[in-house]
Amino acid sequence: MPELPEVETTRRGIEPCVTGRRVVRLVVRNPALRWRITPKLVREFSGQTIRSVERRGKYLLLATGAGTAILHLGMSGSLRVVPATQAADAHDHVDIVLDNGDCLRLHDPRRFGCLLWTRDDPRKHKLLRDLGPEPLSADFSGAYLFEKSRGRRRAIRDFLLDSQIIAGIGNIYANEALFAAGLRPARAAGRINREQYARLAGTIRATLNRALKAGGTTLRDFRNGRGEPGYFQLSLNVYGREGEPCLVCGTAIKAKRLGQRSAFFCPKCQS
Repeated sequence: MPELPEVETTRRGIEPCVTGRRVVRLVVRNPALRWRITPKLVREFSGQTIRSVERRGKYLLLATGAGTAILHLGMSGSLRVVPATQAADAHDHVDIVLDNGDCLRLHDPRRFGCLLWTRDDPRKHKLLRDLGPEPLSADFSGAYLFEKSRGRRRAIRDFLLDSQIIAGIGNIYANEALFAAGLRPARAAGRINREQYARLAGTIRATLNRALKAGGTTLRDFRNGRGEPGYFQLSLNVYGREGEPCLVCGTAIKAKRLGQRSAFFCPKCQS
């Protein structure tokens, strides 16, 4: 699933191409995404000028004078700016056609993404209103994590994946940040002290910034707004490396199932 670095990379890629452009029309080839694309969205979004492209968690917000289009890429979706005349592939479900002849094309093989419309403040939308702070914002800190974790027996990896605690980190980056902080993924969130959380907040920021510089992670089919893959997977320390030697100490990387997802760690470097 595209996580914060992939979604932010997409935002940065499409922003200069669509900001200030008028939406001429929407071409909806398949409205049956996670939530069905409505005629009202098509009618109200068409004709509007995109004023800005922002991100909240894993959601992209295309703001206009009349409302905001809320986009989510689902499990395997991508957004690309292409000529509107370019032939569509099988899973190119929506084109947001712009006044310069280009279009913002939503590609979503699994159809778990969404395209919604709101006239109100998008941050008060039911999908966004309960999201925690952005991990790269001033609202996020080790002190915040420490306070939120008190009394919690939940594994720290799962604690970090809770979007109501932090918006949009994702499993890859949680595993990598925990490795850099020297903390095992299965350790109870409430058993980590203030100093360790300060270190972890720093490794979360550093990991996400490194991923942004690399354009995100391509483990399956992520592409950014220009159709390019991300390269952060070339510098992964633990994620997906079960049985391989730790790059720091040489100990074999282990994997542990936590909930519905695998967690990866070095048994020597992390405690």
